[in-house]
Amino acid sequence: MTDEKPTRWTRATVYPDMWLDPADDPRDNDGPGPEGELETYRDYLRNYRLTLEMKCEGLSPRQLAHRSVPPSHMSLLGLVRHLAEVERDWRTWILPQEPARKLYGARDADFDEAVGEQAPVDSAFADLAREQASTDAALDEYRDLSRRLPRDGTSIRELLWVHRIEEYARHCGHADLLRECLDGRVGQ
Repeated sequence: MTDEKPTRWTRATVYPDMWLDPADDPRDNDGPGPEGELETYRDYLRNYRLTLEMKCEGLSPRQLAHRSVPPSHMSLLGLVRHLAEVERDWRTWILPQEPARKLYGARDADFDEAVGEQAPVDSAFADLAREQASTDAALDEYRDLSRRLPRDGTSIRELLWVHRIEEYARHCGHADLLRECLDGRVGQ
């Protein structure tokens, strides 16, 4: 990493403020949107998850772990680790068992201990995929989005759909800034 500010750039040729051209975008944005509330939530969550993956694509482990917006200790790798941790935590709200142990240890270890080596990077992405799949599977049992959770009376809709989408959306905004500071790449 250098102290030089990277030049802003994009791979898009159709719309210069986009990350990719529409034909290359893995998020399905053409045609009518999904039918129904639950399918709409799933679609938004899927697209934010893909956005985070896209923001991390093509970077070295060192770049992924770089804290590019000082004084923040946030990095793209830290975001991946953090989202794996919160996916795991959300399940404790709906599953009757004791909360699972933290993946990365003490508070903020998901960010503070993100290191730029290939094995921890591979592990973080595997952790995220596993935790996402586990939370999605747990949610599949709750088709009634108004159902209240015994822990505090929060609805499935609020806690596990709306809040999860908000969490990914907020962190995708962070990922935009982190990526642009790393190598200048910009876009949605």
